[in-house]
Amino acid sequence: MRLIHQGLGAIGQGIARLALERGHVIVAAADIDPAKAGRDLGTLLGGAPLGVEVTADPAEALRRPADILIHCTGSHLGAVLPELEEALRAGLDVVSTCEELSFPWFHHPAEARRLDDLARGREVTVVGLGVNPGFVMDALPILLTAPCREVARVVVERVVDTAKRREALRRKTGDGLTPEAFRAGVREGRLGHVGLVESVAMIGDALRWPLARITEEIEPVTVDGVVRGLHQVARGHREGESDTPAIHLDLTMAGGAPNPRDTVTIEGNPHLRVEIPGGVPGDLATWATVVNALPIIWDAPPGLWPVSRLPLLHLTRP
Repeated sequence: MRLIHQGLGAIGQGIARLALERGHVIVAAADIDPAKAGRDLGTLLGGAPLGVEVTADPAEALRRPADILIHCTGSHLGAVLPELEEALRAGLDVVSTCEELSFPWFHHPAEARRLDDLARGREVTVVGLGVNPGFVMDALPILLTAPCREVARVVVERVVDTAKRREALRRKTGDGLTPEAFRAGVREGRLGHVGLVESVAMIGDALRWPLARITEEIEPVTVDGVVRGLHQVARGHREGESDTPAIHLDLTMAGGAPNPRDTVTIEGNPHLRVEIPGGVPGDLATWATVVNALPIIWDAPPGLWPVSRLPLLHLTRP
């Protein structure tokens, strides 16, 4: 496939490398970072020159004939909406790592309608996905309900040792701050994992559970009075049910967090519990999820779709 890459941070570069390994062709690349603009994409990725110069102007990149835009510029839908709309108007399918795009209908219904209408009008597809949201705390538990006659509750716990992860992620979790500075960052929207409430909404939608409300809490994980990460919980409450939420997603991301793992529990008939010791590796899994999704997105009908409404994601080859 002919690809355009917009956003060449650590995630964008990892996706580009894997896309090239799989035999896809990158025809254009854009990043507003002055240190990247003007460089050959191949050398930026640590390999041989590709003859593709990174531009600081996304509109210039979108003028190249291509099939799919891989979009990796931001987490919040409101901030990246103009970028997504520009790509759809150019007639491109879009796969984006924007976390709020993974399931925007619950909290961003107006933006979701705009994107869906535009994509259908241009007969293209737009999908937001990655490892989380997009796989480990939503698509995976949804898949695990397949052998169930009944499901009463979905519980997912993810524990990530951020000491083994890149610095940008550690900053997002507030590593090194005081508890007071951490809470200020949460209030201002600078700290915390983006996408957990979208995962709750996606699970509710897939199981046809109307959710009366989704709640979220973020607290610091401290060691000797210093923040080392966060503990974030999102809950989906069904109308008329008890205080026990039907969906409970529990995320810990902290330096030195003990026993990293991903655990999915489906309370139902049958009762299922699946644990991945060590957890799914975040960056690698994001790169692979995006690249593996390319043929599926290419074949998908026009519109804005969550990963839960696409065919089953799996390892793909060109």
